Amino acid sequence: MRKHSFLSASSSKRWLACPPSAKKCADMMDRAGPDAAEGTDAHALAEHKVLKALGRDSPDPTEDLTYFDAEMDRCTDDYCAFVMEAYAEAKEHCKDPAVLVEQRLDYSRWVDGGFGTGDALIIADDVIHVVDFKYGLGVLVEADRNSQMMIYGLGALDLYDGIYDINTVKMTIFQPRRDNISTFTMSKDELLKWADEVLVPTAKLAIRGEGEFHAGDHCQFCRVKAVCRERAEQNLELAKYEFAHADTLTDAEIAEILTKVDGLVSWGNDVKEYALQQALSGTKYEGFKVVEGRSNRRYADEAAVADAVTKAGYDPYEKKVLGITAMTSLLGKKRFTELLDGLITKPPGKPALVPESDKRPAMNTATDDFKNLEE
Repeated sequence: MRKHSFLSASSSKRWLACPPSAKKCADMMDRAGPDAAEGTDAHALAEHKVLKALGRDSPDPTEDLTYFDAEMDRCTDDYCAFVMEAYAEAKEHCKDPAVLVEQRLDYSRWVDGGFGTGDALIIADDVIHVVDFKYGLGVLVEADRNSQMMIYGLGALDLYDGIYDINTVKMTIFQPRRDNISTFTMSKDELLKWADEVLVPTAKLAIRGEGEFHAGDHCQFCRVKAVCRERAEQNLELAKYEFAHADTLTDAEIAEILTKVDGLVSWGNDVKEYALQQALSGTKYEGFKVVEGRSNRRYADEAAVADAVTKAGYDPYEKKVLGITAMTSLLGKKRFTELLDGLITKPPGKPALVPESDKRPAMNTATDDFKNLEE
């Protein structure tokens, strides 16, 4: 299990935006779920494969991995290939680049007690390349001014800037389950300027538990998100509309609600889950009780069911073509493309109303079509 400092790089998006949240979170128990355990297994396998590719000794951890499957095997293969390609690229302009795997990075020069782990570092003349392996599927992670990656870049600089003449820091997020390889590059001077002007003063506030609470998308992984008053007050601002019928709201009011409604739903669900866990531990909420939820019937033993039905003269199985993800795992990406390239279609997605900042192109609306006819 990886260790993290009080002001970890992985949680820096939150504590940089909301400094006092660091101490609040430290006071609450961390309930690591199966996703975190799955990620730990994937990192162990990824580390092994890169070390083997570099010709270094590394015991195969596969038998000890709880969550190992074909997808994890394929994703870690892809990650290893990417790191080795980056290493080969570094060799083209540096005769002796260094590669470090699962390297402890100390950034305490800027953040008191700060340290973390870099998945892969490739250090060459002029450039440090920091690669972070993200096995998570739920949240798409971009490298662009990603504070975790910038902090890791600082830790790498602290290790190697005196040995190599570093001028540039390159940072890559490798997230194979989202088909996401995101790279951001900045100069060493720009990174150090950010550290001095943003990271250092904010970290000092966070360590003291000072600064202003601020709610936003960084609340997603905050341990106190369900009981945070700042987040509650921000979401309860919608109450000023008294949930009036849509036809009594102006377009401007609807636009304002749209910017907040997803956060409101998320906050409501967080409060409900927190209250459930507290109630299961004995807390009593006026007007509420814990009951057993609805459940669906299922077979106690599928093998026994299949055997009984087969003996009765029936076929208990259904056959269907594997889904695209499972088929890709079965065939491998190259063979999948060779065999099925002309047999895959992607129908239009269901229309969704999203902020202008969303990277997807806008669809033609009925108004747009009418304007085109007029022209």
